[in-house]
Amino acid sequence: MQPAILLVEPQLAENIGAAARAMLNFGLTDLRLITPRIEWPSERARQTSSGADLVIDQVRLYRSVAEAVADLKLVIATSHRAREMVKEQITPTEAATRLRTASDSGIPTGILFGPERTGLVNADQVLCDAVCTVPTNPDFSSLNLAQCVLLMAWEYARIADTTPPAVLRTGESPPATKQHLMSFLTRLEVELDASGFLRVPHMRAAMVQNIRAMFTRTGLTDQEVRTLHGILTELVTKRVGRV
Repeated sequence: MQPAILLVEPQLAENIGAAARAMLNFGLTDLRLITPRIEWPSERARQTSSGADLVIDQVRLYRSVAEAVADLKLVIATSHRAREMVKEQITPTEAATRLRTASDSGIPTGILFGPERTGLVNADQVLCDAVCTVPTNPDFSSLNLAQCVLLMAWEYARIADTTPPAVLRTGESPPATKQHLMSFLTRLEVELDASGFLRVPHMRAAMVQNIRAMFTRTGLTDQEVRTLHGILTELVTKRVGRV
């Protein structure tokens, strides 16, 4: 189960389409429009969605916020303004965590977004369980409607995301084995001795250690080690040829 995205009185077809696109980017498809200010369906909204037809085709229209949230058990409002009411204010991360926990338990949820120009009024927020406020620049805090939908959809998806924080793309070449790498380093050491680079006896051990550490921490692939062998061969050939 996933949260519904509820847009109150959206004024621009472009914002609805961009919101639909943002939703589908992160696997959300339940878009509900509450008394939109444009005629629906809207071809302009479909065009702006850039192919998010799955969302556009399933849009449901409602006459009030109360009607739109009637089947939901957890609803988070979004607002950048402090309202004069007792209502818990939470961050996007906390909102996404609560929504994900509820959704994973089969509890129907939703995120409520206000009109582009005015935001949500008290009568709308009072129907929600908490108010989510994005910690933006206090001197320029207003977000575009589609941007806000994108932010909340991303936060919701991020909670369950298992993408590793870093991946080394090596193409078709596997990582080099330690044996292959050490073979190159041993050969490099021999040639550095022959060239006179390691000519200071008391510094030799530390220099060799530093060179080996430099190559072993780079995560070289098998192809890259073969390339290093080729470079070394070419350098040695040129050096010997000049002697």
